[in-house]
Amino acid sequence: MKLKTVNRLKVPTLLSAFITLLNDRLGETIVFPLLPFLLERFTTSGSTLGLLAGTYAISQFAVAPLIGALSDRFGRKPVIITCVSGSVIGLCLFAITVSIDWTNRLPLWATSLPLILLFTARIIDGASGGTAATATAVLADISTPENRAKTFGLIGVAFGLGFVLGPGFGTALAKYSVTLPVWAATLFAISNLALVICVLPETLPTSARSSLIRKRELNPFTQLRQVFINPTSRRLCLAFFIFFMAFNGFTAVLVLYLKEAFNWTPQLSSQAFIVVGVVAMVVQGGLIGPLVNRFGEWKLTITGIGFVIAGCILLTLANQDNSIQMVFSAVGVLAIGTGLVTPCLRSLISRRLSETGQGTILGSLQGLQSLGTFIGASAAGVCYDLIGQRSPFLGTTVLLLLVIVLIAGNPLSTCSEQ
Repeated sequence: MKLKTVNRLKVPTLLSAFITLLNDRLGETIVFPLLPFLLERFTTSGSTLGLLAGTYAISQFAVAPLIGALSDRFGRKPVIITCVSGSVIGLCLFAITVSIDWTNRLPLWATSLPLILLFTARIIDGASGGTAATATAVLADISTPENRAKTFGLIGVAFGLGFVLGPGFGTALAKYSVTLPVWAATLFAISNLALVICVLPETLPTSARSSLIRKRELNPFTQLRQVFINPTSRRLCLAFFIFFMAFNGFTAVLVLYLKEAFNWTPQLSSQAFIVVGVVAMVVQGGLIGPLVNRFGEWKLTITGIGFVIAGCILLTLANQDNSIQMVFSAVGVLAIGTGLVTPCLRSLISRRLSETGQGTILGSLQGLQSLGTFIGASAAGVCYDLIGQRSPFLGTTVLLLLVIVLIAGNPLSTCSEQ
């Protein structure tokens, strides 16, 4: 009887966690391919676009430790409700701002108000971006060590599905209005909020909660310090940081590049991201296991970086006549590369650590990724404006060569593959 009760509770928990993870991705993947088109009435600056793309990441970086600590102290459900509510507010503010015709409605001194509102919306959405981490904690709460890997498979499914459905919805809805996809993302977030309020049970018992939140645990740089004082993981974590700084940097201005260099439409830009989602799902969902068994993480990481470099080069070779073929080929190659690098590099780092060091270091990787995204996106936007449209892709190539040096020069890497 008790087992039946547990199973009945597990179904709504899994459903709520899955929809929350899916919402976390859809909010980004619906809007991101359309950003330059949504902003064109306010700015065409690559610097502004890069900073706006990075604002979400740096806000998430700053608040993530607090959200995790609050989740351990007060339970998962109130934190998820708060985070999803913030996502609703951020998306709604963004949708309202891009939907209003601001022409001749503002005095000269207030012409920057729409951009201020957009940045505020991204800050709110990013600061409440602990939904994925807390939903993952929910899955851990209801899993045994034996079935945890299987339960965590929902994370990959939700993220992969988000990368396919988000651009797909964006493509379909942008035919009618470029702002309609943002309202669709807002509506999905509202539905997610209703679901977690009405259906999600609390999964962290009162007896298992932390009694005190220490101030040092709220500093996002505290865990990062642990990364770089650990000699066994230092080089690989630095490589991880530079990889995401480079990759997420140039992707922040990719759609702007496609729009200005080749006159791409919102529909065509979104379709390119659908290709990324499908290829990434195939690589990470079906191929990565057999490939790791045959070649090992170290070789696949180097190979994956090679694919990303090839994709960047293809983007720089595109022109007005061949842009569709070259860009779709490039994003497919890029998706293969990131599909190999992301899980394999994480695994390489994990294998360098003792069991007692796993939680601290691996927990810091998300912070490194968010910080790298902010720095990379902001720098790519400045390079786009000051140096040229293709400069972010060339800069990424240089940085990725440095990543190869860091990984290939790690003596622990070569030893582990023998």
